[in-house]
Amino acid sequence: MTTVAVVGGGVIGLSIAWRAARSGYSVTVHDPDPGAGASWVAGGMLAPLSEGWPGEGHVLELGAASLHRWPGFAALLRAETGADLVTSTASMTVALDAADAADLRTIAEWVQAQGHEMRVLSRAEVRELEPSLGPRIRLGLLASAELSVDNRALVVALRGAAAGAGVRFSAAPVTDLAELAADRVVLAAGSASSRLWPGLPVRPVKGEILRLRMRPGATPLPQRTIRGSVHGRPAYLVPRRDGLVVGATQYEAADTQVTVAGVRDLIADAEALLPAIGEYELHEASAGLRPMTPDNLPLVGRLSERVIAATGHGRNGVLLTPLTVDAVLAELSEDPLIEAEPASPRRFTEVSAQ
Repeated sequence: MTTVAVVGGGVIGLSIAWRAARSGYSVTVHDPDPGAGASWVAGGMLAPLSEGWPGEGHVLELGAASLHRWPGFAALLRAETGADLVTSTASMTVALDAADAADLRTIAEWVQAQGHEMRVLSRAEVRELEPSLGPRIRLGLLASAELSVDNRALVVALRGAAAGAGVRFSAAPVTDLAELAADRVVLAAGSASSRLWPGLPVRPVKGEILRLRMRPGATPLPQRTIRGSVHGRPAYLVPRRDGLVVGATQYEAADTQVTVAGVRDLIADAEALLPAIGEYELHEASAGLRPMTPDNLPLVGRLSERVIAATGHGRNGVLLTPLTVDAVLAELSEDPLIEAEPASPRRFTEVSAQ
């Protein structure tokens, strides 16, 4: 039986381990604390259409292909664990000024031209669908195909599904991939991946996030994921069954300390979108490290005959999980997935085999 070592136990690594074990591989996940990194802090948005922009065709293509896989991925995980992951079934991006409104129309026209459905909403239509949103909103963009999932429920379900499929877990730190006794190695270590494969263009980018909980008598939650730009900062509100996730700051930093300025900006931006936000309980403030690449595309594919990369997913790790799993399983069976070709590490000439 072919043995596979998965280095990194976030959503990406756990999903690969689970599905590889189901496919007949002998799998070990190497991570001191599986699921405790960026996957635990994530917002859980599956929003490739709302984030579309002219010139970023490969980003949209990969995201849409993975979004298409998400219902089947979630159904399989639910069948094995009982986990109900989906927390909203549409995204609404809103504009607070004329420049943002023009950007929304640009996104809508370009994404629609790529064959995806998006609908521009008037101020009245926004208010009709989400009456709790702020009066400054002048335009909206609805992506009915997008989803959001509870990332923490996802982590718990994946750990259970992986263990149930026979995956073994090792808490010993990995410092050298060559020392792992496995036929194949999957590098899914997020922002730490470049330490294990020098030259891999993955860097940590800090993101802070808030978790709010409903209080008795508070204004009802939005039914959809709400996105917007406030003072040039991207902001989003992602529904949970008991509250909201508010995100997210972005800094070129490698620490996970939550700053006063970050919390201040998140609350202020959220209040511009949802004025009643002050009625909710501030339950948690946390920070994680997104594994970013220079072109905002992940690194999924062979680094050498033995090592396969599954890293560099940036802000879209949860979204891109199903496609990444399929691509890694295809690499393990020596039949590369055509849809994942734009994510090939070979696009960076400095990434060389070891």
